[in-house]
Amino acid sequence: MTWTSTDPGAERDLGTGPFRALRVRNYRMYSSANLVSLTGTWMQRIGQDWLVLQLSGDSGVALGLITALQFGPSLLLSMYGGVLADRYDKRRVLMVTQALMGLLALLLALLVVTDAVALWHVFVLAGGLGAVAAIDAPVRQAFVSELVGPALLANAVGLNSSIFNGARLVGPALAGLLIGAASGDTAPAFFVNAASFAFTIAALAGMRASELRRSPPVARARGQLREGLAYTWAHPDLVLAMTLAFVIGTFGFNYQVTIALMARERFDLGAEAFGLLSTFFAIGSLSGALLSTRRSVRPRQRFLVVSAVVFGVLTVISGLMPGYATFAALLVPTGAAALIFSVANNSFVQLGVDPQMRGRVMALYFMCFMGGTPVGAPLIGWISEHLGAPWGLILGGAVCVVAGVVAAAVLARGRRVRLEAGFAPPRLRLRVGPRVAAVPTPHLRAAEETLVGRASGD
Repeated sequence: MTWTSTDPGAERDLGTGPFRALRVRNYRMYSSANLVSLTGTWMQRIGQDWLVLQLSGDSGVALGLITALQFGPSLLLSMYGGVLADRYDKRRVLMVTQALMGLLALLLALLVVTDAVALWHVFVLAGGLGAVAAIDAPVRQAFVSELVGPALLANAVGLNSSIFNGARLVGPALAGLLIGAASGDTAPAFFVNAASFAFTIAALAGMRASELRRSPPVARARGQLREGLAYTWAHPDLVLAMTLAFVIGTFGFNYQVTIALMARERFDLGAEAFGLLSTFFAIGSLSGALLSTRRSVRPRQRFLVVSAVVFGVLTVISGLMPGYATFAALLVPTGAAALIFSVANNSFVQLGVDPQMRGRVMALYFMCFMGGTPVGAPLIGWISEHLGAPWGLILGGAVCVVAGVVAAAVLARGRRVRLEAGFAPPRLRLRVGPRVAAVPTPHLRAAEETLVGRASGD
């Protein structure tokens, strides 16, 4: 597949370093605006969770349900978003989705500030936001490759996660301060988020369209959703990544529920402490994302397995922490492990698909990663409410560990595997013998097809 661009410097060497993708003007504009918008998004998430606790009488089930409503639509709409990403101009689609999300945030802010808000309002608006986000997410994922091209894609994915977690570092703390200063009023957080979407829309409108590395659009046709599913199923490496994403996204990535309940129920603290705990988790996540920017090639499958197990173990240990300080401290390495796995898995999938299929495959990946949240979040909320907040972390982490071990067993089937541990320096490494039948990347598959074509011509 050939990437098209009228930018005379599109293929020039942009050097090395963890921030090399920022040398691309369009990506620099997008990422800067994204930092502002995501800060507002994290402020809304903290404000929304706190508002639900206020309106529901500290119900863990209600907190899990609001999370499920926000991420549940991805099960139904993400694949459609992937089709839109492959079929239409991604930049224009993003401008529409960003505007809609800004309007939904503004509506919630107005309901709160006028004292007209009820719990069902929050549920409905969270569902609406989730529906738009389900379309927006796969388009954004696929759009990154158009901004930077394949050579910088791994670095850009790592930088995107760094930006996401930089916003997570600032947003929750700022939301906690605003809510505390307003005596528990969450409206300021929602107003800030509504305004933040304007930055992303302005950045998208101001990009140089001629410098985008667009892949040719896929013509409208029947069966395009099935085609994306069949393509993924035909590649076992993608199936493994999707399965890990589903299990860990469902049972491990529920910190918006578990941290809130730990702060309010386990430690009996307020919004400021809740925001601070989220900030500690974000510090670790940002560290993990920055470490991931060093990667320039597709991760190996065994790296995905080891990072999944490490994340699960740290999650279990964090649930065993007896006090606020120790829990906060352990959130740092846990957040780092979460993002190392997440970035590696995202890069693994993006760099393993053909460009004309990227939108649909990334939509399926997003469905796997976030689609289990409607089941996982209420379940973890119910466990935390009835067994105690720590058990949501302990049991969720244990499931992640089991998933990693099972994935390791699948990889080990028919191959020689050994686990190496070291203490100076500390390290954990999974050694896997040669593959019986390697799954080629898109570049290798293209080369093989060329060779086959030449051979048949002879």
